Amino acid sequence: MKFLMSWTLPHGDAYRAAVKRFLETGGSPPAGAQLIGRWHGSNGKGFAIAESDDPKAIFHWMAEWYEFMAIEATPLVEDADGAAVLQSLYG
Repeated sequence: MKFLMSWTLPHGDAYRAAVKRFLETGGSPPAGAQLIGRWHGSNGKGFAIAESDDPKAIFHWMAEWYEFMAIEATPLVEDADGAAVLQSLYG
């Protein structure tokens, strides 16, 4: 399953701490999750797409960053799967 991760970087000392952790670790996901891509906005917001069959791996990854920033993970479905659900409901 794919997940859309989104976050907003904090200001001040928390920003510096988050940057330090990212530069030291690369922000890599734990075992059981794969980073598909990551993007950093000039407004302090960031986004990543990750894939995992284990939601605990995604939770683990997010929990590593909770002390620094607000972060969310949204489970995603592919177009065809979403269309099939919508067809069953409204078709």
